[in-house]
Amino acid sequence: MERAPQFREVGAGITLMANGLRGLDALGAGDAVRAAGSTDALGGTRDADGRWISRVDGDAMTRLLGTTTLGIHRADLHAALCTQLPADCLMTGAEAVELTPGPRPRVAYRHRNELVTRDAALIVGTDGLYSGVRTPLFPGHPGPVYCGSTAWRGVTTPPWNGERAAAITWGPGAEFGMVPLGGGRVYWYAAINAPENQHVDNEAAAVRARFGGWHAPIPALLDATDPAAVIRTDLRHLATPLPSYAHGAVALLGDAAHAMTPFLGQGANQAIEDAAVLAAVCGPGDHVPTALAEYDRLRRPRSQQVAHAAAQIGRIGQQLSNPLAVGLRNTLMRLTPPQMALRSMARWADWHPPSSRPSAGRSV
Repeated sequence: MERAPQFREVGAGITLMANGLRGLDALGAGDAVRAAGSTDALGGTRDADGRWISRVDGDAMTRLLGTTTLGIHRADLHAALCTQLPADCLMTGAEAVELTPGPRPRVAYRHRNELVTRDAALIVGTDGLYSGVRTPLFPGHPGPVYCGSTAWRGVTTPPWNGERAAAITWGPGAEFGMVPLGGGRVYWYAAINAPENQHVDNEAAAVRARFGGWHAPIPALLDATDPAAVIRTDLRHLATPLPSYAHGAVALLGDAAHAMTPFLGQGANQAIEDAAVLAAVCGPGDHVPTALAEYDRLRRPRSQQVAHAAAQIGRIGQQLSNPLAVGLRNTLMRLTPPQMALRSMARWADWHPPSSRPSAGRSV
């Protein structure tokens, strides 16, 4: 069920790491997604003058994890996933308006100006940061909060003939990242410390004023982007972890369950992990509440650890603003042995989906 009247090109880019790609393979969609993305070489981390702080060896990453990262436009990812589904299983222009949880949950939704109420064997809430499914399950939860950073995002118009490396740049209280996509495009994002709700009419001019003097190819990336397509989003997350991802026969998945800051690039990857594990534990004929309790046991600890790590990385990365602390961080990173740095980066991507239905006590 999708609220929008039709699937269309929305959002910007996504980075899929080894864990996300393995999850897609388990779901049967890996090849279709890879065909729509780009696996250009990894770069690393630079300072605002363009000097490398830390380099990432893409070949070494592939040897360590079995695959490199994949950059893909969100719309291309949606399209690739939709090709793997029966056409009649997707309902657009439908909005859930009421949920009654329980072993046999009931959902009311509005579709084409008609209010429909249905009982369901299983309901999965995948409705994002401001999940309407999460609220009735956990009415006392404080919900998403602002993390202190705002971010601009954009995608260059093709063809892009400049540098093609997945790399980030850190400045005091600021970060700029670039990820090659399929189709001769590059996704970029720029984040700064800022009060929330500071949006302006011309966000393209705002991001250029903040990052236009940074090293190449950052100014060229901004020049190659349609100003009308620049998106600005205040970064919010579930700072208070949920006590469960399941309630009876209702499960939460992705941002609805564990919305996190983007500083590890793991948000979409964790959602894919959720889907792969949910598919593994919830089969035909299973007692759904029991299967969802297993899903919660397997997914909540890991995804909440990743969310916590993402917030920590943000504090020592993009959000670090004291010049002395920034200089010390950069020096320590330059002195870190490459293999140690690589293993630290790969830690959260080193995940494998269940090959068969997990049993109690099995780690996934």
